[in-house]
Amino acid sequence: MTPEPAITTDTTRSRVIHSARIVDGDGTVTENGWVRVEDGRVAARGTGADWTPADEVVDAAAVAGPDAVLTPGFIDIHGHGGAGGAYDDGAEAIRRGRAMHRSHGTTRAVISLVTATVDQLAEQVATIADLAGTDADILGSHLEGPFLDPGHQGAHEPSLLRHPDPADVTRLLEAGRGTVRQVTIAPELPGGLEAVRLVVEHGAAAAVGHTDADAAIARQAFEAGASILTHAFNAMNGIHHRAPGPILTAAADHRVVLEGIADNFHLAPSVIKLLFDIAPGRVALITDAMAAAGSADGHYDLGAVKVTVKDGMARRDDTGSIAGSTLTQDVALRRAVEAGVPLGDAVRALTATPAAAVGFSGSLGMLQPGFIGDAVLLGPDHVVAAVWVGSAPTR
Repeated sequence: MTPEPAITTDTTRSRVIHSARIVDGDGTVTENGWVRVEDGRVAARGTGADWTPADEVVDAAAVAGPDAVLTPGFIDIHGHGGAGGAYDDGAEAIRRGRAMHRSHGTTRAVISLVTATVDQLAEQVATIADLAGTDADILGSHLEGPFLDPGHQGAHEPSLLRHPDPADVTRLLEAGRGTVRQVTIAPELPGGLEAVRLVVEHGAAAAVGHTDADAAIARQAFEAGASILTHAFNAMNGIHHRAPGPILTAAADHRVVLEGIADNFHLAPSVIKLLFDIAPGRVALITDAMAAAGSADGHYDLGAVKVTVKDGMARRDDTGSIAGSTLTQDVALRRAVEAGVPLGDAVRALTATPAAAVGFSGSLGMLQPGFIGDAVLLGPDHVVAAVWVGSAPTR
């Protein structure tokens, strides 16, 4: 059994991690590199032995082996739970799930919520806003519903889906007190494009997803300010040679980040590689994880939907459709690399790209001076050997 990685939350004033192959958030690779972190932020970096002493010195090769790889901390902008806890169930469940995902390298996360009533969602985003003020690893919330197409409902309860009325959208954004980072919308719904504009005006990212949009409507949504495609290929029209749909439309727009679930269930390995090929530098590897991630097969609730997990695959009890995942981001890294994605591109999709997608491009996702000192040390087969969480980020 692989030992659990060490997880350190920064209380050490200074730390040097040396003798690692550094794969940074922009995909660049530095051999025999070192990084110095002071007070939770990267202060300097270099190569060889030209580092100066620190309060803590970590020999990456001694910890993770001669092929040790050091990356920025992973950032998950779309996940619903883990360790048996669903993020819809409140602060304790969120913290339990986050602890599990943190041990797999996800140092920061946006907390995703499935469709519920507007009253319930307002309470949930307010709870997450409170947590974002006390728990530095929580970046805010993602409303994946309720403004979705019933024909592409996925794991969302259809009776709770609704058109994006401006009053409802505004209420949810205001309940988050500036911490709603992403809202997924089916832009073809009545009021959909106006809702995209409203979300963007409030400083959050509007995402196109769970949608029946064709290429023309998707293009209108991106022109209106939508900047994310929610779990590309899933819960949307696919690619047809006469109807390219939202996927190719997003890929052709350099303002748009495409989420991908690299678990070999949601996307076949060849499609994982295709996603990186059609949108280089603009893929965010997410988990879309539900409560069973890091836990056992069995029966779970995903919001109002009953789910059964068997052999690591989650499916709705009533429709049989895939209902989230049991993925962790370290596994997503390995699946992407196995699919033929270069390691640097896969690391970028776990770090700098998702950070930028939700407004943290200046503080997260890179191991460069001034950035938060989140880091993940990988050993053989890219298994997590250690995790460091730096100071609180700023937008």
